Amino acid sequence: MPQKKNPDVAELARGKTGRIYGNLMSIITTMKGLPLAYNRDMQEDKQGLFDTLDTLHSTLEIFAEMLKTIKVNTRRVREAIKDYILATDLADYLVKKGMPFREAYSVVAKLSEYAINAEKSFHELSLSEYRNFSPLFAKDVYNITLESSIISRDIPGGTAPNQVEVALKKARKLSRIESSQEKKREK
Repeated sequence: MPQKKNPDVAELARGKTGRIYGNLMSIITTMKGLPLAYNRDMQEDKQGLFDTLDTLHSTLEIFAEMLKTIKVNTRRVREAIKDYILATDLADYLVKKGMPFREAYSVVAKLSEYAINAEKSFHELSLSEYRNFSPLFAKDVYNITLESSIISRDIPGGTAPNQVEVALKKARKLSRIESSQEKKREK
C-alpha cells in the first residue's frame, strides 16, 4: 500500500540469511561424511562458497547505500523501547550485590512478570515493589537506564560508544582497502 514505508533493502538482506545458512549446512554435511583426508566430495564446497561470497558482497553493497540514506527517528525509537529490555542489567545488578546469577535470573523473571501484569515499566515500580522480590534492591536500581546498559557493554564488539567507534574505524579501513583492491582489478 502507498502509505507503508517498508525497509525493503533490510528485509531482503535479512531474507538472504537463509540462503547463506543453507550453504553453511551444505558444507557442514559434506565435511561430516569425510574420512581423514581429502576426497572428491570436497568439490562440492565451491558452489556454496562462491554463492555465499557473491550474495554477501552484493548484499553489503546495497546495504551500505541504504545506510547512507537512512533517517532514524530517535524519539520514536525511544518510545518503542520498553525498559523490560533492561532485565539482564537488573540480574547483573543483583549479581554485583552478591546474589548468584541463577537466583538473580529467577528474581528478575518474577519481577518482569509482575511489572508486565501491573502494566508498569521497571522505572515505574516503587522501591518497595522491587524489594518484594529481593531486599538487595536499593535506590541505585533507578540508575539502570538504556544509556547505562549500552555504556556497560565495553568489550570488543560491544555497544559502548568507544567500542562502536573502534568497529566503525575498522569497517571504514576495510572498505577503503577493498575499494582500492577493486580499482586495481579493474585496471
